[in-house]
Amino acid sequence: MDTVAKKEQKKVEISSAEWQIMRIVWTLKHVTSSEIINLMQKKQTWSDSTIKTLITRLTKKEFLSRKKEQGRYIYSSTVAEQDTMNEYANSLFNDFCAHKAGSVLNELIDSLEISQADIAKLEKTLKEKEKTAPEHVHCDCLPDGCDDMC
Repeated sequence: MDTVAKKEQKKVEISSAEWQIMRIVWTLKHVTSSEIINLMQKKQTWSDSTIKTLITRLTKKEFLSRKKEQGRYIYSSTVAEQDTMNEYANSLFNDFCAHKAGSVLNELIDSLEISQADIAKLEKTLKEKEKTAPEHVHCDCLPDGCDDMC
C-alpha cells in the first residue's frame, strides 16, 4: 500500500486522543463514524463533535482513509498498527538522553502488564543485544557529550 509506506517514513505525530481513535480503527479494520462515536463514548465523555473532529484530523493527516458505501463513510487505517507504534516509540526515545534511555525502558517494562510470551521475547532480544552492547552509553545531550553531568 503506497499510503502505508509513505506514512511510515514520516514522524508519527498523533495526539493521545487520536491514538484512542486509531486503536478502534485498527481493531475493527473498517468502521463508520457512528460506530467510532459509540465506542469512544463508552470509554470517554467526549461529545460527538469532538470525536468527529478527531476523525477528520486523522483523515487529513492521512492516518485514516474513508470511502462512501451505502450513504455512509467507512473509515480504515492507512498505516500498520505495529509499525506506527514502533515508529512512535523510536521517535520518543530519540528525544531522550541516550545515557538514560535504558533506565527509562526498564521503568516502562516494570510498569506495564506484559505476557509471558512477550517476556520470553524480551529476554531473547536482551541476550542478543548484550553481545554487542557497550559497557557504557554516552550522553548525547550536548554536542561534545556530558557524561560527567548525567
